[in-house]
Amino acid sequence: MAARALMFQGTGSDVGKSLLVAGLARAYARRGLAVRPFKPQNMSNNAAVTADGGEIGRAQALQARACFAAPHSDMNPVLLKPQSETGAQVVVRGQVRATAHARDYHALKPQLLAEVRESFQRLRSQCDLVLVEGAGSPAEINLRAGDIANMGFAEAENLSVVLIGDIERGGVIASFAGTFAVLEAGERARIVGTIVNKFRGDVSLFDDGRKAIERWTGAPCLGVVPWFAAAAQLPAEDSAGLGERYGRKHDAKIKIRVPHLKHIANFDDLDPLAAMPEIDLALLEPGEALPGDCNIALLPGSKATIADLAFLRAQGWDVDIAAHRRRGGIVVGLCGGYQMMGKTIADPGGLEGPPATVAGLGLLDVDSVLAPAKTLRAVDATDARSGCRIRGYEIHLGITTGTEAAFLDLGDVREGAVSSDGRAMGCYIHGLFGNAEFSKAWFARLGAAIAMPEDADVAVDRTLDALAAHLEASLDLDRLLAFARCS
Repeated sequence: MAARALMFQGTGSDVGKSLLVAGLARAYARRGLAVRPFKPQNMSNNAAVTADGGEIGRAQALQARACFAAPHSDMNPVLLKPQSETGAQVVVRGQVRATAHARDYHALKPQLLAEVRESFQRLRSQCDLVLVEGAGSPAEINLRAGDIANMGFAEAENLSVVLIGDIERGGVIASFAGTFAVLEAGERARIVGTIVNKFRGDVSLFDDGRKAIERWTGAPCLGVVPWFAAAAQLPAEDSAGLGERYGRKHDAKIKIRVPHLKHIANFDDLDPLAAMPEIDLALLEPGEALPGDCNIALLPGSKATIADLAFLRAQGWDVDIAAHRRRGGIVVGLCGGYQMMGKTIADPGGLEGPPATVAGLGLLDVDSVLAPAKTLRAVDATDARSGCRIRGYEIHLGITTGTEAAFLDLGDVREGAVSSDGRAMGCYIHGLFGNAEFSKAWFARLGAAIAMPEDADVAVDRTLDALAAHLEASLDLDRLLAFARCS
C-alpha cells in the first residue's frame, strides 16, 4: 500500500511552511513513522547536495534531517535557482536541465509534471508518510495553468491540503478568506483545515479570530502555533529578510562583515559563525561601507559570480576590502567568493550570464574557469595547517588553479588557497565553520580565542527536537495524520 500523504500550502510566501513541515517530520519520526519530505517545485539559491549526487533546496535537506533520512533528489524534483531578474537555472531530479526565462519556464512546467509525480511515487513506496510542501500560494491564480507546485499537484495526486497563514505580518483572517475566495470550488474542497502560524502573546485572545476564519472559509482551524524564536538557529530557505537574521553584538571580540550580494547562495555557511557569542557577524547592505574596525571580510557563495563581482565593485566594496587587507585584515572567500578573490574569472560558455572574462580582486594567485560539469559531492577534508577533520560539501561550476598553498586536503586533491602571509584564503567547501574543532583551531591561529562551539549539526538536531515538541503542544498531530490520504 502507498504511504499516506498530506500537503501543506500557504496563503503567501514565507508563512512558515518549511518550518512546520520540518517540525512535523521530526514529531512523526519520533513516533516511529518512516517519514519523507517532498516539495514538487522550489525556488532557492540555498541548495544542498544529495546522497544520490544531485542537489535540492536546503529546506528539503533540513526536512530530510528531521526525518532521520538522507537527502535525495526525489524530495525536491524541480529546483529553480535564480540567476537574473527574469531567468533561472532549472534543476530537475538533482541535475541542471536548462536555463530559462520566466515565460519559457511556465511553458515547460506541464512537461515536468510526469517526472515530479514519478519522484513522489518513488518516495511514497519507501515510507509510511509523505509531508508535501507547496510553493508560494495557491492564490496566485495567474500561475494556475500548468501548476505543479500547489493545487495542480494536489489534484494530480488526490491530496488533502492544510492551509497555513502568518499572523505576524497582519491580516491573517483576510488572507485565509481571500485565498478561499479566488480558488475553484474543487480546490477549496481539498482544504481540510487551516493553521495560524507565528502567534505572539496569549493564544486564547485569538479565539474569536479562529471562529472568524472558520466562518469565512468553512474549514476548521486546526490550531494556532505560537512564535518559535529558535527558528533562527535553523538554516533559512531563502534570502528574504536575511539582513535581519544576524543581530549586532556590540561587545563581541571579533567583527565579521559579509557583502550582501544580489545572488548570494548557500548563506547558511554564516549561521555557525553568527551563533558564536564572541563573533559579531552582519551583512553589508548596499551603500554601507566596510567598517575600519572589521576583523574579517567574508565573501559568500554566489549563483552568478561575475554579476555579483560587478555588484560588489559598484558598491565600492572592492576598495574597502583592499584597504582592509592593507591594514592587516583577514579576507575569506567561500565558493563564488573564493573565485572573486583570484586574478581572473572566465565564463566562456555563458553559463551564469553573458560569456566573459573579468579581473578578480587579486587577493589570491589563482584563476577560475566556469565549466558545464557541475561539482556536487559531500566531502571529508583535513585542514592543511591544524590537521582538524572537516565535513562539508561542494556545489559549484568551475575549476580554480594557481600557485598558492592549499587551504584543505581532500585526500585525492588539495583544495582552496591561502596567501603567503596567511591573511587571505578561500575554498569551495560549504559547511566549513560548522565543524567545531576546525573553527576553534582556525580562530586560534588568527589570534582570536573562542569557546569550543558544537558542530552545527548537533545544534540543528536539538532545535528540531524543540520544534517538534512545540508543535506537539499546539496542534493535534493525531487529527492531522488522519487527514493524510493513502491515494
